[in-house]
Amino acid sequence: MRYHVNMKKPVKPLKSLDQPLSLLGGITATHFLDEYWQKKPLLIRAALPGFDGFLSPEELAGMACEEDVQSRLVTQFKQDWQLQQGPFEEEDFLKLPEKGWTLLVQAVNQHLQDGADLLQQFDFIPHARLDDLMISYAPDGGGVGPHFDSYDVFLLQGQGQRLWRISGQTDLALVEGAPLRILANFHTEQEWVLNPGDMLYLPPHLAHWGVAVGDCMTYSIGFRAPSQQELASEFLAFLQEKSQPHRLYADPDLALQAHPAEIHAHMIDKVSDMLEQVRWQRSDVAEFLGRYLSEPGADVVFAVPRAISLATFRKRVNSSGIALDLKSRMLFNDRHMFINGDIVIQEPSSATILMDLADKRTLPGSVAGDIDEPLWRLLHEWYSAGYLQFPGH
Repeated sequence: MRYHVNMKKPVKPLKSLDQPLSLLGGITATHFLDEYWQKKPLLIRAALPGFDGFLSPEELAGMACEEDVQSRLVTQFKQDWQLQQGPFEEEDFLKLPEKGWTLLVQAVNQHLQDGADLLQQFDFIPHARLDDLMISYAPDGGGVGPHFDSYDVFLLQGQGQRLWRISGQTDLALVEGAPLRILANFHTEQEWVLNPGDMLYLPPHLAHWGVAVGDCMTYSIGFRAPSQQELASEFLAFLQEKSQPHRLYADPDLALQAHPAEIHAHMIDKVSDMLEQVRWQRSDVAEFLGRYLSEPGADVVFAVPRAISLATFRKRVNSSGIALDLKSRMLFNDRHMFINGDIVIQEPSSATILMDLADKRTLPGSVAGDIDEPLWRLLHEWYSAGYLQFPGH
């Protein structure tokens, strides 16, 4: 069945944390951050009035058949759960039963401008915390079972309806052998049916269970929450690349041991001293975060555009402006600019322009007169690498 699409144009990016937002049910972003963010759920009726999505189920299935799109298909028969990873073939969908399955497509914002525009409406949360937009489709009764996430999520209802149940339970025992982290014992404490344009915010580790009421699609805006272990591992790798001193273990004072297989206390002390010499500064942490959080996923490939000269590039920017490619991630700290894992340090005037590009993901043609020669060359280099594109491309 083909669904009618009725997507209202996204509102402009937020200007003030003290402005009441319909997206948040009429409260300010400051109120939301103080009272709800990572603390308790928030149900928002008509968060986006008139919104029923910008993809049909057939279009979502089409995306799931693309090689460069991350997708999953979850099926359930009684207590038997199955998980398939995409890409899929059209025949895979023809074999599905009428009920008991869910299609999920990740990082839609990296492939569709509508998806990127939707995420911009959540810019009261730092881009460094943003993960992606996932869109799911399920026929009546479909879902991925009761579970909890380790990250914050906004669940925006597209077409159809979905029943959401939540629980603050501490029993997090999982169904054995399931390919997903499905809670074995879920106890409903609250429940709501979301209609198109309604939205539910859930903080991390709150148990929840979404069930389709008729055919429905849900737009999930998720946020990154790297673990301490992941950060430590990545940061130590970063320090290694920063050319920390490569001091070799040495023991000119080695003495005979009664047991040759023993790791002697003398060796433990020497290695402890070596590890204590690993040092870093706050600036190292700032650079690490910029590179790490802007690094694209391993599956991301940038399309290199047809080569154009710097002069032609200038004319086109002056005419139409320039924008980040949908797959690009750009962050900054002071004058340090990070794009897709790379770092550049800019002069204050150029840094201000690049801050706007990072915040809004686009620059108007009117800014061309303020761009100096080094920044022109940098932007042209980024364009040639596929990091930038012309609006409407």
